Amino acid sequence: MDFLKENTYQTSCGTIHYWSSILNLDANALVFLPGLTADHRLFDKQIEYFEGKYNILIWDAPAHASSWPFQFDFDLFDKAKWLNGILKQEKIIKPVIVGQSMGGYVGQAYAQLYPNQLAGFISIDSAPLQRNYVTAVELWLLKRMEPVYAHYPWKLLLKSGTEGVATSDYGRNLMREMMLVYDGAQKRYAQIAGHGFRILAEAMEKNLPYELKCPALLICGTQDHAGSCIRYNKAWHRNTKIPLVWIKGAGHNSNTDKPEQINRLIEEFVANI
Repeated sequence: MDFLKENTYQTSCGTIHYWSSILNLDANALVFLPGLTADHRLFDKQIEYFEGKYNILIWDAPAHASSWPFQFDFDLFDKAKWLNGILKQEKIIKPVIVGQSMGGYVGQAYAQLYPNQLAGFISIDSAPLQRNYVTAVELWLLKRMEPVYAHYPWKLLLKSGTEGVATSDYGRNLMREMMLVYDGAQKRYAQIAGHGFRILAEAMEKNLPYELKCPALLICGTQDHAGSCIRYNKAWHRNTKIPLVWIKGAGHNSNTDKPEQINRLIEEFVANI
């Protein structure tokens, strides 16, 4: 990560920290968006591999890790607008969003607001934002997760949070490190998770098309047991014909479980857009 330069972007709710390496403004830029409660380290293996090959940008999402303090007074579209502000600040004109889980939802909100600006979109263990994929019960639950995270014993949360998202030792240890940012600050962790799920439900309830007008790729681990990711991805692929690649033996953070395979898929995708 040494070659990445840390920068900041000011918003009305707080300061976002992000890291970038811009080699050539005319080339595609890989914009890595980590999932809920994860930070920029989630993509260490991708950044290591793509260093010097493409323009790269990655953030600590609002309220996460370095992007704190931050007011929880924003929605998914604010995140997409701030991302657009960061891309403008870095003069990036051909972004390829690589979004893991919540990062994939931010990418779809971005595509809704700026339909002609994306050069490509890769979803890693994420799911579609369209309303018709989720049940009323799922939406109801998404809006009520904060107390669950606030009252769950921290040690158990740490265990389930790390073992539940990855199958590899590397992936689990990394998630543990990222969760330990909130050790002694469980209230903040619960706020980040609860707020994230709530704004996700609200974006789904808007019932917008969230159409991807750029080349796209769906990636999902065969052992992804976070929510109903596997079911969503099957339906997403069936309804849109967007190519879907299953990562054998990988969990919800498949880019940490099978980094070589994911890096190859990203490389092939970018080469063909």
